[in-house]
Amino acid sequence: MYKFLVLCALPLSACAADETISGYVDADAIWVLRQMDQQPVHAQITLQFPAKGQARGQAPCNSYHAQQTAPLPWFQLGPIAATKRACPDLPLETRYFSALSRATMAESTGNTLILSDDDGLELIYQRR
Repeated sequence: MYKFLVLCALPLSACAADETISGYVDADAIWVLRQMDQQPVHAQITLQFPAKGQARGQAPCNSYHAQQTAPLPWFQLGPIAATKRACPDLPLETRYFSALSRATMAESTGNTLILSDDDGLELIYQRR
């Protein structure tokens, strides 16, 4: 009987609710970075959460993706994988990837997404 209960529970665990930020925002939403380190950002930098625990986007030079497993309101990306194109905005992209990797909290209200940490980091996005 015990084995039967365990076998029945396994498929249910795969259907568990998504507690990451991707479970709380529209999967089709494209978030555009407007401010980083209290400075406006004029380059096109985006972030999306297309599926459970996934993050992807477009930085100034390269597209990127990573896994996100921390439950909301926490935020933690796994290693960021990106294409390897060079462009004049590569220093900005490097700063962005560093900031995105340091973010530990996520807050989404209406058309605004804020990623932050306890040291004052703040990435502010607006929904496109």
